[in-house]
Amino acid sequence: MTIVVKIGGAALDDAAVVERFAHSIAAMVKDGHRVAVVHGGGAALSRTLRRLGCESHFVQGLRVTDAQTRDIALMVLAGQLNKQLVAAMGKAGQFALGLCGGDLGLFRAQKRCGKGEEDLGYVGEICTVERRWFDTLWQNGVVPVIASIALGMDGEYYNVNADQMATACAIACQAQALVFLTDVPGVKGGDGAVIRWLDVRNIAAMVENATVSGGMLPKLEACTRAKQHGIARVRILPASSVELLPSVFTQRIDSGTEVLQ
Repeated sequence: MTIVVKIGGAALDDAAVVERFAHSIAAMVKDGHRVAVVHGGGAALSRTLRRLGCESHFVQGLRVTDAQTRDIALMVLAGQLNKQLVAAMGKAGQFALGLCGGDLGLFRAQKRCGKGEEDLGYVGEICTVERRWFDTLWQNGVVPVIASIALGMDGEYYNVNADQMATACAIACQAQALVFLTDVPGVKGGDGAVIRWLDVRNIAAMVENATVSGGMLPKLEACTRAKQHGIARVRILPASSVELLPSVFTQRIDSGTEVLQ
């Protein structure tokens, strides 16, 4: 099976979680799955921006990205965090190749320009994915580890929401499963309880009623798009349950939220 896993947020700040994640990915490959990893790293990026005296501003969960912020994102995401994940995979005995969307023309982006939406600067949306490079890496037992930075048709790098990039990857590669590892237990309803099974048709109402907000907005947007494009299993899984990744298709998982259609 082809499985795309997104990791980001506080999970990348926890060395123990990253180590367990790397071993889980290695186990999935050993079981015969083709796995791609997409990562963000908003927490580390925000810390670095603060150290450099730059403020972070978000609109509907997306970071407003001027040229300086974009350059720092390229350094933190495609540099430090990407290579840390590759190193963790290597320690777990799994070959991995660290990339960003600009490498090999893997992902191309266009500037995000939503109708009536605030100008977010160098924030992009994925418009093309070169699947052939994924196939080449998988044929050689390599896990692609992709930072959520993509190259625009104008030659500029764009910061891309990692959830949306993972979805674009899953759709292009015709993945059977898409898993978002998070630092929260799952999607919570109005009563504060985690929703174990979320019908994609209910997401719009949850957004309208502000039941969900912040970083969960682009995540649920990504989940909706994935289901619309036929991804069979879409799950939001707490990073604390990362050992469950190899069982995502073979066992009942009561942790996190599965999005259904």
